[in-house]
Amino acid sequence: MSDSTTAWEGPRPDVDAGMHPVSVMILTKDEEINIRACLECLGFSDDVVVFDSYSTDKTLDIAREFPGVRIVQRKFDNWSSHQNWGAQNIDFKHPWVLYIDADERLDHAFATEIMKTADPASPKAAFRLRRKDMFLGRWLKHGTLYPTWIVRLYRPEKIRYERLVNPVAIVDGEIGELSGHLIHYPFSKGIDQWFERHNSYSAFEAEEMLKVIGGTRRPISGLFSRDPNDRRATLKDIFFRLPLRPHIKWLYYMFWRRAWMDGMPGITYARMQYLYEYMIVIKARERRHSEKQDG
Repeated sequence: MSDSTTAWEGPRPDVDAGMHPVSVMILTKDEEINIRACLECLGFSDDVVVFDSYSTDKTLDIAREFPGVRIVQRKFDNWSSHQNWGAQNIDFKHPWVLYIDADERLDHAFATEIMKTADPASPKAAFRLRRKDMFLGRWLKHGTLYPTWIVRLYRPEKIRYERLVNPVAIVDGEIGELSGHLIHYPFSKGIDQWFERHNSYSAFEAEEMLKVIGGTRRPISGLFSRDPNDRRATLKDIFFRLPLRPHIKWLYYMFWRRAWMDGMPGITYARMQYLYEYMIVIKARERRHSEKQDG
């Protein structure tokens, strides 16, 4: 993955070469371990916004070392409202915005594809892309939900987000697809940080699960939607209503997705997904018990 982590050394967009400028938004909270490598691969943009949730480490000090980088801060509440605020309130320099996380990278070829795609005259409102999740030095090709298509290049006035965690992008307009990948290092801060983060995520997911169990559900027709985000969200609603969800999730990753083909990293990740799902189940059960007692 050497290209994905090297600094950008090429020219910035040249209109005559068919490339267009792109703004970039990075969500950060105590990302000193990741932010330098992330910013080094974004030299193609002259408008990089570090959308920070009041980091207490050296994240902002490192960000200020890079020209063309500016900092916007907002206290984090939940994923959808935070990303909606960013899209609606940050004054981006260019019509198209690439959103990435600090633990993601892109190589020169993908940056070039993005700049060629970001034509202000394009009829598209957004573009989906895929990413490769890395764990213990290996791409989890089988042990994750790859290829999961996520909306990351968009016109900010055409997008909004729903759900408290793992938000779903709702796009007002036509969505295209990019061929390149983001390279994702979700374990860059270590296994402990992954569990801490997913402990927080599981609380939000438990709330979402209780909404579904309570009757707030997406129409079943979403299974046949052309939008992969709609299909995934509808499947998640259905999954929330199944018994033995942690076991089903482990079986799905291990045997349907064939996580074992990714070796020990894939097998380990499947077990971690079981634990994450079990955390959601326990927290939802606790919340329902508390509500019954209060009622």
